[in-house]
Amino acid sequence: MRLSRYFLPVLKETPAEAQIVSHRLMLRAGMIKQASAGIYSWLPLGFRVLRNIERIVHEEQQRAGHIPMLMPTLQPADLWRESGRYEAYGEELLRVRDRHDRDMLYGPTNEEMITDIFRSHVSSYKDLPLTLYHIQWKFRDEIRPRFGVMRGREFLMKDGYNFDVSKEAALHAYNRHLVSYLRTYERMGLQAIPMRADGGPIGGDYTHEFLVLAETGESEVFYDAEITDLRFGEREVDYDDVAECQAVLEEFTSRYARTDETHDAALFNQIPEARRRVARGIEVGQIFYFGTKYSDAMGATVQTADGGKVPVHMGSHGIGVSRLMGAIIEASHDDKGIIWPEAVTPFHCGIVNLRQGDAGTDAACAELYTALKAKGLDPLYDDREERAGAKFATMDLIGLPWRITVGPRGLDKGVVELTCRKTGESEEMTAETAVSRVARIYAPHHAHVAHHVEPMAQRSFHTWL
Repeated sequence: MRLSRYFLPVLKETPAEAQIVSHRLMLRAGMIKQASAGIYSWLPLGFRVLRNIERIVHEEQQRAGHIPMLMPTLQPADLWRESGRYEAYGEELLRVRDRHDRDMLYGPTNEEMITDIFRSHVSSYKDLPLTLYHIQWKFRDEIRPRFGVMRGREFLMKDGYNFDVSKEAALHAYNRHLVSYLRTYERMGLQAIPMRADGGPIGGDYTHEFLVLAETGESEVFYDAEITDLRFGEREVDYDDVAECQAVLEEFTSRYARTDETHDAALFNQIPEARRRVARGIEVGQIFYFGTKYSDAMGATVQTADGGKVPVHMGSHGIGVSRLMGAIIEASHDDKGIIWPEAVTPFHCGIVNLRQGDAGTDAACAELYTALKAKGLDPLYDDREERAGAKFATMDLIGLPWRITVGPRGLDKGVVELTCRKTGESEEMTAETAVSRVARIYAPHHAHVAHHVEPMAQRSFHTWL
């Protein structure tokens, strides 16, 4: 992409309404534009990052054996009346009526709809276990939307739902989701700590939130400092192995880590004082086991091996896809702008032409662009008629991890300059070396694309298709 042909409406001034770093930088970098309170248009740069985050979520869900689908944004109110949540959910539920006077709602979550789908098609324990998920826009009518995409009214969310024949099997699904979430967040360059949380309007007393530590977080959190030393890393996990998934859950949840809603001062004070931490956190996901709450209310049962019928045990598991963008920026920025982790960056590399219109630099930049594309990379070439300082400022603001600078003096020596956005360090090298270096950096991220779906999920799905 050439910047002269791209739509990137960067702002020089910080908008007055932006109170936190991620909101300020997303507006300044031309990533979003507010359409209404808590509702945003995703402009091209922001949309690219959003799709990268979404892709990683899809890959890790399917690696865990979970099956993607898509449910509508509007739901019939009658389903929510069955579960008892239509009135109980409160004013955050946006209720609408269509032209035939049917009560509808803009879904904030999908427990009722997925339960209705399940009960319509699944009747035997042989079709379990089963986990279905989708990534869809949601709406919660926040009374005071603020902080940009961090607390908006419309948001993109991955929500998944497991159906199991017993509590034990459903808790394995819970653990499977915890493992997949740890992998997901670390791939995005985040450390998201699982913390014991409150079930809220979704229900269930077995639930963990995943929180990224940040000064601007909306939740007060209490935790043992030892938990911040834990990393999931590149380990491979067999998602069908109950003991292996349980061991990961115990590793990441055995130390004290709770939100303010479930904080227990007495337990917290048993931790050595030097390890006690009180901070702020940004919620980026939550997993729930709530048993038969919805299957009882809505008649979602399966026949057992002995011919009896039992309600299925369920859980729901959410990741805030659009909110994650704000969390990543809060965790990775400096006074110049955003610093994107390589896994989610909108473009892999920036190319800056210091003398646009010069035959030598124009040709060298065009060759660089072609060579990077040939390696499967997506560069952003700043070919505008702008001074060097303005080009560097734009690249720093939008946060591409790597920048290749091409100027007449360097070309006279046969070199270009490769700069790391995170460290600010620059190194001169040949153009060929710069291309190879950038390609090697991104090779591990490209390798993640070759994911797989667990046979367990495939078998369960096809038995009832």
